[in-house]
Amino acid sequence: MFNFLKFQKLYFAISTIVIGFGLYSIVTWGYHYSIDFVGGSNIEYRSTKPLKSDLVEKIVKTEKGIINDISIVDTITIIQVQPLDEKQELKIRTSLEAQAKVKIELLRFETVGPTLGKETMNKTIIASILALMGILIYMSFAFKGLNFALAAILAMVHDFLVVIGSYSLLSHYFGAQLDTLFVTAVLTTMSFSVHDTIVIFDKIREYINTEGRGNIDYYANRALTETMVRSLNNSMTIVFMLLSLILLGGSMIKFFVLTLLIGTITGTYSSPFIATSILVWLEKRKNR
Repeated sequence: MFNFLKFQKLYFAISTIVIGFGLYSIVTWGYHYSIDFVGGSNIEYRSTKPLKSDLVEKIVKTEKGIINDISIVDTITIIQVQPLDEKQELKIRTSLEAQAKVKIELLRFETVGPTLGKETMNKTIIASILALMGILIYMSFAFKGLNFALAAILAMVHDFLVVIGSYSLLSHYFGAQLDTLFVTAVLTTMSFSVHDTIVIFDKIREYINTEGRGNIDYYANRALTETMVRSLNNSMTIVFMLLSLILLGGSMIKFFVLTLLIGTITGTYSSPFIATSILVWLEKRKNR
């Protein structure tokens, strides 16, 4: 049996550093929000030759468009602006073709009003709160103890902070947009984290029920030793699948998959090292 809890200070130090960088990024740089949350229009063009960003910006402004973001990759141009109608989009496309002397194909044109964007944000916050409350209630009843539920929730908050902090860095350095796919990825990784934590906690509870409330450190290390290989094998199958999607998948889901990958790795780390350490600390305080 390996003494995993021997390195508790190291685990918390690593988490503090990672979360600290993420929170700094959120406060300093924030996010690039998609039209799902702030409203606006997404326009995606394919041209016969690459367009120049300054020309695109100039033409969009002539149509009274307020630009949020312009991304040009080879012959693909993606423009995010304040809400435009179809006539304005057609004028922009026609002007670009005339001034850049290219043929342009419209790949995507979608508009979301600011009211719908605000509604999406509110529903996202409510869904996250309901998920946390449901997990807290379920684990309190399942394990017949608040400490197990509280440790799981704190570990899940840890994972949440790591993921949103990492995504802020991706948003600043690589232009990742915070959209509904990101929300989906966050909620998915939170559920994955709790799933792994329950497996470990169930082992600890089993030892307590069969052997009595003895040394909680011994029970925790024993549970981690017995479940570690299973958890790693389970996580690696997901990691390999996500790596394949990052390498071979399209650009539309790249940051969604990357968020899932970060969340999977974080959940695999936090369940044995953060959640279990918190549970041991809480149980020791209760038994004093």
